[in-house]
Amino acid sequence: MKKNEPRKLELPESPYRDLEFLESLEGRTLRILSEYVWPMARLQKYKVESTILFLGSAKANPGGSDTDSPLHKYYWQSEELAYQISKWGMSLKPRGRKYVICTGGGPGIMEAANRGAMRAGAKSIGMNISLPQPQLPNPYITPELNFTFHYFFMRKFWLMYKAKAVIAFPGGFGTLDEFFEILTLLQTGKVSRKEVLLILYGKAYWDKIINFKALVEMKAIAPEDAKLFTVFSSPEETLKYLKKKLPEIGG
Repeated sequence: MKKNEPRKLELPESPYRDLEFLESLEGRTLRILSEYVWPMARLQKYKVESTILFLGSAKANPGGSDTDSPLHKYYWQSEELAYQISKWGMSLKPRGRKYVICTGGGPGIMEAANRGAMRAGAKSIGMNISLPQPQLPNPYITPELNFTFHYFFMRKFWLMYKAKAVIAFPGGFGTLDEFFEILTLLQTGKVSRKEVLLILYGKAYWDKIINFKALVEMKAIAPEDAKLFTVFSSPEETLKYLKKKLPEIGG
């Protein structure tokens, strides 16, 4: 090419089609924004007005083998509760828009809740997270409401954003992290306790894992902080509570 001779250039890709840019440090803001906007558009498209969020162990299995988890009874209780909530939600108008079951999208308690919703003929949501060891979506999620997030904080935002009730079944670090984050949001008023119900499911389990009474005695929390959640141990009493309280908070 001679000096100063015009180059023949091809039309470059638009920035939003440039994967190298989108996956770069400079593109992080756009990646975060996409994980905010895309779920919003998808939930609006499929007319999800409110959700019931199920938290719990990914290790709880359905049972029936030598590798049964000690938590497997909670798998079936989660499935039954999700079924009952979904069945109730489908009876309300507009049909199928309120109290849609939402989970973290993985196995265990999450799978059980999505499974219960499917048994009721209702749609349900799975909000998975990309991990070094991939957690595949369970097969009971409504395909159009199957999400994967890269950023934990964006996933937590959407797990909580449309929730009218959060039900924490027995679980490990992930469940404890999510439960305490929601509890802190309620305690600090960042989420109104008049708008979201928080439930611990499985009294025998949680009494062993967390000593809330000791936290009050040591004045680490105020007595009223221990009243930010309710504890139940059966699908029937949990559903009865939800049917009574959700209309009271405008759910």
